[in-house]
Amino acid sequence: MYDQQAWRSRRVMALLNPADQTKRSIIHLDLDAFYASVEVLDDPVLKNKAVIVGGLGGRGVVSAASYEARKYGVHSAQPIAAARRLCPGGVFLPVRMARYQELSREIFHLYRTFTPLVEPLSIDEAFLDVTGSLRIFGTAEDIARQIKARVRAETGLTVSAGVAPNKFLAKIASDLEKPDGLTVVAAGRIEAFLAPLPIARLWGVGPATRKELSLLGVVTIGDLQRLPPDLLEKRFGASGRKLAALSMGLDDREVEPLRAPKSIGHEETFGEDLLDPDAVKRHLLDLAHKTARRMRREGFAGRTVTLKVKYRDFTSVTRSKTLDEGTDDGRLIYHLGSELLQKTAVGRKPIRLIGISVSQPDRRTENTQLILFPQSVCKERTKNMNRALDVILQRYGPKALRPASLVEENED
Repeated sequence: MYDQQAWRSRRVMALLNPADQTKRSIIHLDLDAFYASVEVLDDPVLKNKAVIVGGLGGRGVVSAASYEARKYGVHSAQPIAAARRLCPGGVFLPVRMARYQELSREIFHLYRTFTPLVEPLSIDEAFLDVTGSLRIFGTAEDIARQIKARVRAETGLTVSAGVAPNKFLAKIASDLEKPDGLTVVAAGRIEAFLAPLPIARLWGVGPATRKELSLLGVVTIGDLQRLPPDLLEKRFGASGRKLAALSMGLDDREVEPLRAPKSIGHEETFGEDLLDPDAVKRHLLDLAHKTARRMRREGFAGRTVTLKVKYRDFTSVTRSKTLDEGTDDGRLIYHLGSELLQKTAVGRKPIRLIGISVSQPDRRTENTQLILFPQSVCKERTKNMNRALDVILQRYGPKALRPASLVEENED
């Protein structure tokens, strides 16, 4: 039997420990239904309508849904076909990524007028550390209100904000009062803020963990707060102690303004399931070169190439291979992806989706590459060739230069 009072005392001391991060002021900002909101912004006729943005083909998925559409059960990553069944009167629109990126750049530039410590999480989401900005702009809550007002005034969009002593709490807070919300978590109210929330709000708590926790009588975060870390560690291993720390609102991660991508990749859902291996490999070739071009734009070279395959029955497999050095060369990525493809059921089971990604950035060298040509061919030559290809494609479009196998027979 554990001493509950002693455990609570240790938890309080941990929260009051000056070595922790409770004196920081972190804001999490999340643009509300971003893609759908941009469509309404550009076409006011869509205001108050159920707007669904995504791939409009039979295999497309929802990228964003307005709050009017969400009332019908439509949500991101849902198949478009399911969204049409749930919301037959909705307005379905294609993704306009260039427009979303344009507004995202404008808004993130606005964020940086308040602090240089801006960590983008995605095109519409970011953490800001405003600890050093308080003397200039007021409290963290004041700063969040100023940012929200400027985003609305300068772009016509709304953003929800969470203000807290750390990233974990700020992220939870920003989700609670959407859209156009603002939730503040005071350092002295962390446990009380978390206690009534469902356990699923904690990072790392999926259906399986939630089921295990329910056997311990844990439904809310407050229930978890009452359990000792030793018990959780015994039941869940190292992740159990992490859960205990999160239930107390502890998170010492810093805002990283220059956070490098951990992986880069592309995937494609086919209009019709593919059984022909050659057809699958043609799509893989295209994805490999798209991935490589994006890697070079972001100065990223990775060592692990991962292939993802989803079959007709929606089961998925992934296969990976790790190199000694990083690469951003599309031919090598395709070559490795083709090898990995042979370890799947390609040619035996119809394939619905294929994807290729590169991870594990190589920090030992800058854009180091492995070359499939003879040793006498200099690596620098391949780098220069890829740079030239990127310049041509940027100037003349994605179809200016392509592998011959990707050129359609009826093209001139």
